[in-house]
Amino acid sequence: MATAETERETAPATGGRAAARRGAKKSGKGPKGKAGKKDKSLIRRIFTWKKILGTFLGLVVAVIGAFLWLYMSTPIPAGNPDANLQSNVYEYDNGAILARDGEVNRENVELAKIPKEVQHTFVAAENKSFYTDAGVDLKGTTRGILNTLMGKGAQGGSTITQQYVKNYYLTQEQTVTRKLKELVISLKLDREKDKDYILAGYINTSYYGRGAYGIQAAAQAYYRVDAEKLSVPQGAYLAALLQAPSQYDWAVASDTGKKLVTARWNYVLDNMVEKDWLDKSKRDAMTFPEPKDPKAAPGKEGQVGYLVDAANTELAKQLVAQGVADDYESGMALVRRGGWNIELNIDKKKQKALETAVKEQLTSKLDKKKRPVDADVQAGAVSVNPKTGAVEAMYGGTSYTDHYLNNATRTDYQPASTFKPVILAAAFDEDAKTQDGDQITADTIYDGTSKRPVVGSDIGFAPENEDDQDYGDVTVQTALNKSINSVFAQMGVDVGMPEVLKVAANLGMDTADLKAVPAQTLGTMGASPLQMAGVYATLDNHGRQVTPALIKSAENSAHPTFKHTDPIGGQVISREAADSVTSVLTGVVDDGTARKSVRDNPLRKGQKVAGKTGTSDNNKSAWFTGYTPDLVTSVGLFGESAKAPHPQVPLTGATNGLTSDAGRVNGGGFPAQIWAAYTFGVSTEVSKFDLETDQGAAVRTASPSPSTSPSPSSSPSSSPSTSSSPSSSPSTSSSPSSSSKPSTSASSTPTGDTSTEPSTDDPSTEPADPEDPLFGQ
Repeated sequence: MATAETERETAPATGGRAAARRGAKKSGKGPKGKAGKKDKSLIRRIFTWKKILGTFLGLVVAVIGAFLWLYMSTPIPAGNPDANLQSNVYEYDNGAILARDGEVNRENVELAKIPKEVQHTFVAAENKSFYTDAGVDLKGTTRGILNTLMGKGAQGGSTITQQYVKNYYLTQEQTVTRKLKELVISLKLDREKDKDYILAGYINTSYYGRGAYGIQAAAQAYYRVDAEKLSVPQGAYLAALLQAPSQYDWAVASDTGKKLVTARWNYVLDNMVEKDWLDKSKRDAMTFPEPKDPKAAPGKEGQVGYLVDAANTELAKQLVAQGVADDYESGMALVRRGGWNIELNIDKKKQKALETAVKEQLTSKLDKKKRPVDADVQAGAVSVNPKTGAVEAMYGGTSYTDHYLNNATRTDYQPASTFKPVILAAAFDEDAKTQDGDQITADTIYDGTSKRPVVGSDIGFAPENEDDQDYGDVTVQTALNKSINSVFAQMGVDVGMPEVLKVAANLGMDTADLKAVPAQTLGTMGASPLQMAGVYATLDNHGRQVTPALIKSAENSAHPTFKHTDPIGGQVISREAADSVTSVLTGVVDDGTARKSVRDNPLRKGQKVAGKTGTSDNNKSAWFTGYTPDLVTSVGLFGESAKAPHPQVPLTGATNGLTSDAGRVNGGGFPAQIWAAYTFGVSTEVSKFDLETDQGAAVRTASPSPSTSPSPSSSPSSSPSTSSSPSSSPSTSSSPSSSSKPSTSASSTPTGDTSTEPSTDDPSTEPADPEDPLFGQ
């Protein structure tokens, strides 16, 4: 009884709890409420494994069906008409014809005439499985299609068959449609034609650089032999060349390019050994076969060839930028196929004037018979409109048929002290301070002692001034006027070398592979007159980036019209910083290393000029880059041995008595003379700089004063804090006098005026030009 009664007594409580639990479930508030069950049940009903599998299979069937339809509906077309090159027409900016270019340099040869081992070099280079595959690389093609859809650009991995199809049947455009057609046609071609037919088509249609299409033209262009006479090492080079003809051409390749093509040449031969196509002992005995120097095609004499090649390069890069071509080589192939009407920004009158200036000021004075060093002198120049970016004149060398490499666009020589304004621009734009905490201005005092170790750098550096000359304490203005290495090495550290290189890149220099070390302050990187003209044009354009543009427009019925309507970019440094650099650079012309050739030139007639000279390590290059408010021109002289393989050599002794002291060729000599003869000759009106700055030589004086140009003081100053500031005229700006040198990089801006520097413009007493360095000036 007790037990039953107890059960009855406890039942209501238990039932209450159960009811409460049931209520909670109905309300959906419990962890396993009916709403939660419904949600999960709905998901399970929608995403069942059967439905997922069915959807996947449906997609697979759809893709297969679409591919079968594409395969059945896409025939092997006739050869692409574009494979037969048309002429390109090049015009001056006024519409006058400059040149016609585009005759096909191709002669097809039967595969049987090409040595079997040479045939194998191409297979080893591009597609080792060529003889056994189905003509396509599905993985590479799929990757290429996906990356095209995502806008990631070109992808490698194509077979020889696919490359032949692209070259001969299709185009170089980067589209999904083209890639799919390439895949289908390659599969069909591999089934219908034998491998020898495809290989012959591939090596006869590919572009090898130097204007050569096909192996016969390439054999002649690089080795002066017919294709049937090619050796295995020569064939391996031509096969390696196809990956990047412009970059791997030995005559114009950079050191990096030469290393890359040599590595690929070895890769080709090693693959041949791996495939038993070449005996290992023969391979081990092979040496790299350096190609012969290129010969220019007829009709490209004088400056024509340089202008045509430079225009082709610029257009190929633009086709890549617009997404029309996969990469630079594909873009160049589109250009070479022809049908382009290309209008250049070249002003015919200025082009002629630049050629005349170089001839009158330099080449007419060279005598290769009397002085062998005269044969080693190469000149390059570029003239840019700073307001539009238009390249209005370009000088690439004495003649394209005599010297194939364009001296105006080559980047293998140091710009030397023409880089110093970039350091100053970085200092002004970054509001940089000296080691003593003083803001850097044109009036800041620095220690100009030769070989003075820089302060504040983890990397030791103590550059020598020209002739190891000590200048004592000098203002930044004087340091740039006299191109004092020790000052700008310290300034680079004060600004921070990463910031200096960042500003250099913003101004238009290629700094991607440069290390941020103090030695870069001496301009030890490579640069071209084209690049330096762009840098100074940006300064002239008040800090708005100027990208030099050779092409005004390019039209082709098969491609979008390209127009370089406005190659002016955004503000890359502040206007005040750019204008301050310009102001300081007027002092270099009126009171510094360019005074003889530019300041006192009778053609000047009051024209305002800013510019900088430069002479590189061991006198291998000499520069003057200068500008007026309306025109920027960079002139470079390069020492290049006339004998193969054409290493860099000193310019010292060129033209004998016509050079500077000790036989050196410096930036204030021939480069500045060429610049002045050209610029003052084409300038029809005297113009003035519109500067928003309160510092620098341009705002301190209304006109140059040639009678009181300063020279360095013979003794250092007593204290940088009390040394003088520049006077109202840059011609009388002083160096401090007589005492110990400061222990750190710079002192506060000076305040008084105690100019004591004597005039040095008397020819009988003028010292050696302080611009010429023993290293990096």
